[in-house]
Amino acid sequence: MPRRMIKDKDKERHNKKKMMGRGPIRKKTCRFCADKNLRLDYKSTQQMGLYITERGKILPRRFTGACAKHQRDITLAVKRARILAVVPFTSTQVI
Repeated sequence: MPRRMIKDKDKERHNKKKMMGRGPIRKKTCRFCADKNLRLDYKSTQQMGLYITERGKILPRRFTGACAKHQRDITLAVKRARILAVVPFTSTQVI
């Protein structure tokens, strides 16, 4: 019986450490699904800058908060912007 009490306390301690410093988990919503008037424009450098890193990589869904459909649209728009030289392929030449 005492062993069981120790395990329960360890579980509580583990859960407290796990949740320490974190607030309630908020589900990200897709900006494009929430606002139907919002359009993705590959010619806008400011808008493309939201979806690429400093090194020029496309940000994944978990960072952008976009749904799968709109993440594919983001990827396509960034690739189009790269081809038209609106957004660079990489930020600097890495040697």
